[in-house]
Amino acid sequence: MSDPNAVETRSRRSAYVIFALIGLALTAGRISVVTGRDGKTAFLSANDRSRWCTVASLVEHGTYAIDSQIEIVDPIRRHIHPWQTIDKVRHLGPDDKQHYYSSKPPLFPTMVAGIYKCVHFATGMTLTDQPIYLARIMLCLVNLPLLAIFYFATMACIEKIGKDDWSKRMGALACCFGTMLLPFAISLNNHLPAASATAVVAWVYLRTFKSDDKDSTTSSIFSRFQSKSLDGKAVGAATAVLYWCAGICAAFAAANELPALSMLVFWLILFIWARPASAVPFIGGVAIVALGFFGTNWLAHESLRPPYAHRGNGATIAELSEAVRDLQAPDQSLKTEVLNLLGDRGLIEPGQEVDIDASDEASRWVVRHGERQYALLHSGIGWSIAEWDDWYEYPNTYWKDGTRRGVDRGEASKVTYLAQMTVGHHGLFSLTPLWLLVPVGLVIGVIRGSGESRRLVIAIAVASSVCFLFYLNRPLIDRNYGGVSVCFRWLLWFAPLWLLVATPVMGWLETTRLRRGTLYAMLALSVFSMSASLESPWQSPWIYRFWQFLGWLDS
Repeated sequence: MSDPNAVETRSRRSAYVIFALIGLALTAGRISVVTGRDGKTAFLSANDRSRWCTVASLVEHGTYAIDSQIEIVDPIRRHIHPWQTIDKVRHLGPDDKQHYYSSKPPLFPTMVAGIYKCVHFATGMTLTDQPIYLARIMLCLVNLPLLAIFYFATMACIEKIGKDDWSKRMGALACCFGTMLLPFAISLNNHLPAASATAVVAWVYLRTFKSDDKDSTTSSIFSRFQSKSLDGKAVGAATAVLYWCAGICAAFAAANELPALSMLVFWLILFIWARPASAVPFIGGVAIVALGFFGTNWLAHESLRPPYAHRGNGATIAELSEAVRDLQAPDQSLKTEVLNLLGDRGLIEPGQEVDIDASDEASRWVVRHGERQYALLHSGIGWSIAEWDDWYEYPNTYWKDGTRRGVDRGEASKVTYLAQMTVGHHGLFSLTPLWLLVPVGLVIGVIRGSGESRRLVIAIAVASSVCFLFYLNRPLIDRNYGGVSVCFRWLLWFAPLWLLVATPVMGWLETTRLRRGTLYAMLALSVFSMSASLESPWQSPWIYRFWQFLGWLDS
């Protein structure tokens, strides 16, 4: 006679495969017809165009500079630049000339460029010549596997952590259709790889646990899993590889989402606490990604800092004399002193000239010597010259005050920002009501969980809070909800972790008809938001657009 539990498990896993296949087929269908607004490319926004420019330029021109791509014009409508993007920076290149570069960290685009190189070798096609057809092929080769990894790794976690068959199936449905990740699978972005990598780390970590059937009737939603082998003995080769992969994925998530560094630290602590012998392979995996992250950044920009970190003034070169301290604007005497100071430090040749122009920032001027630039700064204590480190200031930049539009202008009130990013037009809970289960799951997991599970839940809770507060307290220019996007996208990488703590709460909601109906409604509304975003992830949320239609928001 067949074991009823085994039959139930096989049936449930078959359902997992069906859910995932439907989600992947839906995504593949959207990718197969994805087209940008100009009708000339499969690029949906400045965000993904920025990455595509790097991918194409690396393979076709052998450089991270994207000048050749953004200069491409439509041969018929000459005013249209189908590769142009506002997500770019400009700085001095290895040839001592100013070049444009993507503002995105180069590691992930470099990896995509490796895939593109293989496709180009096999087909002879280029993205420049086939920006629709080949981009769709690339999206299928990159995003569909990433989405599959997210699906199956997250559902494997749900299978381990869920209380019963019903809650596990509901968690799987939420994974495949209830988050806002699926719309991002039709565009080249950093959020999908970060979420997929996080799901893999969670899956590897939960393999440290084993089911204890004797505790299956306990009231704790997490206590069915107890740590095995906490003695720190050496792990086998296969297990070491898993920990190594976990280190790679934890670091890769952080390489794509900088605030995920917080969770990287927690993962390291959790793995070492559960099995000390995991430290070496885990740290080894982190080191590989760190080498790739900083290495590609150096190759692209000759800097260890990613391009978005270059938004201010560099190191001070020299302080100007007391004679010009009271000047409020540069004059000929100040210009002469600047020339002398730069000449004394060997930065210009004797007899050469410099130009001093106004900057986009107050109390700063741009000192230009050929292609080189320096910052001339005025403060209450006088004048100084500094290295130029504002890569976002260039001709016709979008990122200066008075030029940015819509949400990119930033929300001045932190109270309003908090309301809108939680229950408002970009709200985590208003767009994805399923996330209302997350705070409940976190509280119950901390109160009732076993020691091992409690540590995991605390790590998720603290990392979520830290990242949430990080974005809430960003400068005005960064309080923009992630720009024009269908959700507050900066927290999307938490999806597998939030599903992990929300799924057990779904088991409690099964107990009465009213609770089941509540969960069905939450899932339906979450799926609604996802489906309303399938045209492109780079549009305002449906709530935001509806409020605009009602005249409640400024354009």
